[in-house]
Parts: sequence; C-alpha cells; structure tokens
Amino acid sequence: MTREIMRFTPATDIERFFGEDLFSFATQSFTPAIDVYQDNDNLIVETSLPSIDPENVDISVENDVLTISGETKEKKEVKKEDFYRKEIREGSFSRSVILPLGVKGQDAEAEYENGILKIILPKAEEAKPKKIAVKLKGKKKK
Repeated sequence: MTREIMRFTPATDIERFFGEDLFSFATQSFTPAIDVYQDNDNLIVETSLPSIDPENVDISVENDVLTISGETKEKKEVKKEDFYRKEIREGSFSRSVILPLGVKGQDAEAEYENGILKIILPKAEEAKPKKIAVKLKGKKKK
C-alpha cells in the first residue's frame, strides 16, 4: 500500500470531501446580467462588465435578437491550491436576449464607461408609438 502526501488547504480538503473541483466555476463561461428599458426613440440594454476590456466584447443584432459575447483573461497567475476563495469570474461570456420590439440594428451604438456597457438600439418606425387623431362623425363644419 502506498500513501500520498497531500498538502492541506481548506480548498483541497473540501474538494476531496465533495469529489469535485469547487473552483472550476470561476474559470469557465458565465452569463452577465442585463437591464432592458426604453425611451421614446430607443431600446436601451445595459450590462455590468467590470474589468473587461471593451476590445474583447462582440455585439450583434440579428432578427431582433441581441447577442453580447466576449472573454476576460486572468491578469495574474496564482495556483488554484493557493486560493482560499475565488469568486471573480474569468473566461468567456455570452448573453442573447430576444428584444421586445423591432429595432434598427444597423444604427445601434455602444458605450462603455466605469464597467457598464450600454447599447442604444433605435426603435424601428413600426415600433414607435403613433398618434391617431379622432374624427367626429355626423358633425358638419361651419
């Protein structure tokens, strides 16, 4: 019978107990949360992407489905055995959402400020509210 000497850390002890790599979630894909709202002329989508280089973000609109995807990379090299806790996510991300109304995807704009990505999608003409005048019937003009 051979024995292995394992270095004790709370992480490896918990991993041995549960039989899985508890820190693997932090280096796989993740899905960012989004807010979708409107003003008179635009549909606006915001998502929090802190510490993600906007150069590594792709945005597309096809058939009124918005897709935001990209990747974040680890900035420093620390072995997972040396972590006590790892909650900052790294890896690829992707989020697709069916837009609630028609938009002009070719005219969309995106801004990134203080970790918030804001996508402004102009509403399609048929999606904008229309004012309808009410005509009175049976009344003659003087």
